[in-house]
Amino acid sequence: MANPIALPLYEKIPRKNTLQRLFDILIFFLLLSLLIYRFLFLKNHGLTWLLAFLCESWFTFTWALVISTKWNPVDYKTHPDRLLQRVPELPSVDMFVTTADPVLEPPIITVNTVLSLLAIDYPAHKLACYVSDDGCSPITYYSLVEASKFAKLWVPFCKKYNIHVRAPFRYFSSNPQTFGGSSSDFQQEWKRMKDEYERLSHKIEDAVQKSVPSDFTGDFAEFSNTERKNHPAIIKVIWENKTSLLDELSHLVYISREKRPNHPHHYKAGAMNVLARVSGLMTNAPYMLNVDCDMFVNNPKTALHAMCPLLDSKSENKIAFSQFPQVFYGGLKDDPYGNQLVVLFKYMGHGLAGLQGPFYGGTGCFHSRKVIYGLSPDDVDSVNEKMANNILSNFGSSKELIKSGANALKGKTDPPSNLSNSIQASYQVGWKYGSTVEDVHTGLMIHKRGWRSALLSPNPPAFLGCAPSGGPSAATQQKRWATGLLEILFSKSCPIFATLFGELQFRQCLAYLWILMWGLRFIPELCYAALPAYCLITNSHFLPKLIF
Repeated sequence: MANPIALPLYEKIPRKNTLQRLFDILIFFLLLSLLIYRFLFLKNHGLTWLLAFLCESWFTFTWALVISTKWNPVDYKTHPDRLLQRVPELPSVDMFVTTADPVLEPPIITVNTVLSLLAIDYPAHKLACYVSDDGCSPITYYSLVEASKFAKLWVPFCKKYNIHVRAPFRYFSSNPQTFGGSSSDFQQEWKRMKDEYERLSHKIEDAVQKSVPSDFTGDFAEFSNTERKNHPAIIKVIWENKTSLLDELSHLVYISREKRPNHPHHYKAGAMNVLARVSGLMTNAPYMLNVDCDMFVNNPKTALHAMCPLLDSKSENKIAFSQFPQVFYGGLKDDPYGNQLVVLFKYMGHGLAGLQGPFYGGTGCFHSRKVIYGLSPDDVDSVNEKMANNILSNFGSSKELIKSGANALKGKTDPPSNLSNSIQASYQVGWKYGSTVEDVHTGLMIHKRGWRSALLSPNPPAFLGCAPSGGPSAATQQKRWATGLLEILFSKSCPIFATLFGELQFRQCLAYLWILMWGLRFIPELCYAALPAYCLITNSHFLPKLIF
């Protein structure tokens, strides 16, 4: 039997796609043949022929980008059992949950995501959960306080019976014998947990209906006279694991960053940087997980899977983040609005995994803090004082933040003994501004420095989320994505520049171009779709005539 110490923590397994390659190449040559034919007879035809030629040229170029991206698909297979044998002490992880609107994102959804994070299979004293509330809602804070009380019962229950689905709303919607067992003791505890969760849900529902959970006294005094876009920073430690016990509840911290009407807040990127800054002052874990408030943990061993490529000796200084695909539950059949991102993750994602790595998806991603702070792969083992000072010069004037940043770059944590000792500061490192798709922008800048990323698809899926089910909400979301992607394409962060002047690989650059040009595709598609109607009206043609 092989020595587990010598075995890798993960494997990259190439997918067999010979037949798919043949079909892709065949389609590409057919498109090229059509272009050559149109070009040769371009002078003999009018405007419709020229428009068809331009549209088909765009389709051919796009298809070439697709072929390049899909050509070498790989699967990552992780071995968390080997990780536990090889790593005597797992690294700490700061978990970030972002929510922005208590109406569009009901607090009960955020609560379920937080509860699933607190209950993952990972040493509790190595975890800290930070919730960013961009809506500055006392209801969200109240819900988290009540959830922390329930978590003291829920987390031990999940670990005692090895519950697989650890988001209560999802778990209790299933047969208890499906997830847990059938013993009388289990049945009694299951009923007790369900009653406690229903009690928690009723409390949160009552608070939502009342609009405010209290009279803004005591613990809620900081929420008085606050407006959603005009309020000071509010940081409250809901629960602190002071004893650092394995079976204790993990740290839970509520954060609502400062907002002022005339000061740009940079949307989610600004919230993520505040989370990185506050967590750096409090726990300063070397790794950070970020999830949206509606993406609950579906696989309790998610963190262990993520650590395999991040801690493996052959890739520790190469892989910057572990990205899990976005998988959704309860979506519309056949996904008519394309909200479930099937093409991106199922077909293109594994091709990206064979290049420099998948794009950063904005949720379900484990980051290395030192990479977010700006470190490059070549500098990991040789962080000198000059290099550290150059990076830390962007951290603002907070001595405490600079100290935590220096510790992070050197691989140390050294958190304070009391989480409440938090100091506000600002800096220009971390999640990138300038685009409404800060995730793709940030991932591009990480790949530009030469880092790689890993796409992990464990069974069952690591996270499950809820995709928009209606047309208007889907259109709004996709408009924001298209706008943000074009902002990156026509900026100094363009992947072409990242390849010419950075460490972005050429084929990775082509893959980024494929996604960034998504907002432009409607132009040739609408034009090509309108050509038949135009030809009927003008008695012209854009397709070659058959000669008998």
